[in-house]
Amino acid sequence: MPRAPRIDKADLVYHILNRANGRQQIFYTEKDYLAFEKTLEEAQRHTDMRIYSYIVMPNHWHLVISPRNDGDLAEFARWLTLTHTQRYHAVQKTIGGGHLYQGRFKSFIVSTDEYFLTLCRYIERNALRAKLVSRAEDWPWSSLWRRMHGTEKKKLLLAEWPIDIPSDYLQWVNEEETQKTLSQIRGAIRRGNPFGREDWVQEMVRQFGLESTLQNRGRPKKGT
Repeated sequence: MPRAPRIDKADLVYHILNRANGRQQIFYTEKDYLAFEKTLEEAQRHTDMRIYSYIVMPNHWHLVISPRNDGDLAEFARWLTLTHTQRYHAVQKTIGGGHLYQGRFKSFIVSTDEYFLTLCRYIERNALRAKLVSRAEDWPWSSLWRRMHGTEKKKLLLAEWPIDIPSDYLQWVNEEETQKTLSQIRGAIRRGNPFGREDWVQEMVRQFGLESTLQNRGRPKKGT
């Protein structure tokens, strides 16, 4: 099945991610994670990107972002992955050793409603889901930790969300998702499809000429 065309328009919200080549681990030490976060901060300034949520895992990362100009999504992702790759090989003394990432980043657009919250929750509980921490906010390499424990300077990386953060969001993040919710998000990741209400998805399909292949789609429900 052909991949949906990549959208790169200003003021939309995107989920983007990339994985290490062969799904191999590339982040081992605190220094590894800090180096990536430093590169992320520079990439944010390079394109004035709005970063809403992120997490860095041992072999991949997720971001929820919104560009201010058409074309900034690709430029941001290109600069981030290329710069991180170059610096990684320089530190590891593996320059010329091959690709660090599996290929081009994956992306899909997200509606700014409960689907946005559901996606941010999915991303920010990644380390908890992988049993790397006992509470989602304990994973240091994430927007959730940065919002909860970061200095005012560290918090500057994060943009204000397009909708209000629920008062019980932290409790919700630490609750397990349903298999249906996981399937919906992972299906969007695999196919690069819009993630939102059915009427919104159909409008995105019409507007951008997308071929939506989501099946058995339902509204994610808070607290499930």
